[in-house]
Parts: sequence; C-alpha cells; structure tokens
Amino acid sequence: QVQLVESGGGSAQAGGSLRLSCAASGRTFSSYVMGWFRLAPGKEREFVAAVSRSGGSTYYTDSVKGRFTISRDSAKNTVYLQMNSLKPEDTAVYYCAALRTSYTNTISRRASEYDYWGQGTQVTVSS
Repeated sequence: QVQLVESGGGSAQAGGSLRLSCAASGRTFSSYVMGWFRLAPGKEREFVAAVSRSGGSTYYTDSVKGRFTISRDSAKNTVYLQMNSLKPEDTAVYYCAALRTSYTNTISRRASEYDYWGQGTQVTVSS
C-alpha cells in the first residue's frame, strides 16, 4: 500500500512558476513509476508527465514539453513537477499517481495502469 500526498499548488500569473511535490509513504518508492495527471473543469483527466523507477526516463504530454520538468528524489520518497511559463490552460487539479512495475525504465501515460493516487492539488493560472 502506498499513500501519496501532493503539495505546492496555488495561484500564479501567466508566465509564472510553481513546483508541485508528491510525498509517498512506504519503503518501496523505487518500485514505482511516478506520474502526474490533471483534471480541468469540463474536461477529461489528462496525462501530464511521468518518470521511470530509475529516474532515467521521462515522458511529457506535448502541451507541457519544454515548460514542465518531472523529477524524483528516492532519498525523500518524493516526486516533483516543476512548472514554468505557466498558461491559463494549465489551470486544473493536479494528481500524483504511482504504478508498480518490475521494469526499471518503463513509463506509462495510461491512468488505468496506475495503482495509487493522491488527493490532488489545485493549480490556478490567471492571465
């Protein structure tokens, strides 16, 4: 069982930055692919970014490439999402998720494949 707790959400102006954190409980953090998803009003849940167990592989949805960076710190059992050059369309509730896998460099963008989810943190970007 893994519990995920997001933090770092809030409000920002367009062009600004925010850093989201997701702290994972347990001693098996390195067994999980970690991902970020978001849900905006009136839209379906959207994949944002994921990082492999090793941290060596990352994957981003096209709309955030070059602006967002996902990373993980195994010593702190934490995954981060650095969000720069924010746009109003980034406004959403952001969710952290964990996918248990035996593969070191695998990544998934499919929400259905993730085993555990955080409670979400709101990000609001104003123009």
